[in-house]
Amino acid sequence: MNNPKDQLDQIKEIRSMMERSSRFISLSGLAGVFAGFFALAGATAFYLFIHHKLQHEYMYFADQTGIDLSRDFMLFCIADAGAVVTLSLLFAIFFTTRNAKSKGQTIWDASARRLIINLMIPLVSGGLYCLILLNYGRFGLIAPTTLLFYGLALVNASKYTLDEIRWLGFSEIILGLIGCFFIGYGVTLWALGFGIMHIVYGLIMYVRYETKPVEKKFW
Repeated sequence: MNNPKDQLDQIKEIRSMMERSSRFISLSGLAGVFAGFFALAGATAFYLFIHHKLQHEYMYFADQTGIDLSRDFMLFCIADAGAVVTLSLLFAIFFTTRNAKSKGQTIWDASARRLIINLMIPLVSGGLYCLILLNYGRFGLIAPTTLLFYGLALVNASKYTLDEIRWLGFSEIILGLIGCFFIGYGVTLWALGFGIMHIVYGLIMYVRYETKPVEKKFW
């Protein structure tokens, strides 16, 4: 008969197997770090564009209601956001795939599908709501709204991945709510949320899960 220590080790192994089967634990912290840098670059490009090209500060646009935005401004915003999202996704796929291979895991399994589905529901809803805000000329609310819905998406999806994602989601929600009250600082808070917070949480995840072979904890 196994001694109590062997039984305890077996229970821990069973629990670890159940966690691996129900959670996507191959998410790389480096993906978050690079996403943060791309977000900071995108926010910087936005500030430079409106300041030098349009000769206005962000607060001018944020405080306006029913503002008629120019075609050039809209095209730049789409290109800027598209570049940030595309580069972030490409690097996320690269680093996460590499991390999964190093652990002998598959990147596309049932847990990954559940993660994507639960992540996309709030993100798509938030994107549509931002289009509604833009239609009514409430440009100043778009940046904090993206933070708010992104945070909700992370919290919603966190039950299928690492727990740091949940706390990152809470941070994004708080920043989004603050931005809704202080409209003129929406992009600054956006850079803090999508930029700095991604870098901080990405480094935490990388150090905790990828630099040394430690057992991952879930709580």
